[in-house]
Amino acid sequence: MDPLNIIGFAAAFLTTISSLPQVIKTIKLKETKDISFWMWTFLALGIFLWLIYGILKKDFPIILANGISLLLILIVLGLKIKFK
Repeated sequence: MDPLNIIGFAAAFLTTISSLPQVIKTIKLKETKDISFWMWTFLALGIFLWLIYGILKKDFPIILANGISLLLILIVLGLKIKFK
């Protein structure tokens, strides 16, 4: 595998799992009062744009990382709305 792709996949893995603790905590506690709706909304929009960028460039690490990240962020936003 190309060393550049290894770096890309490592970065994709680390940035993708970064929101996983928040998702797990939110699901367990069913509490979202300390979560900023607007921060997660803007993050979702930015991740969505990165996903589109990755698709247009046909860059699999960017597509994979941002696709999964967007899903996790949308889960947090959905729980924020549900548990408000």
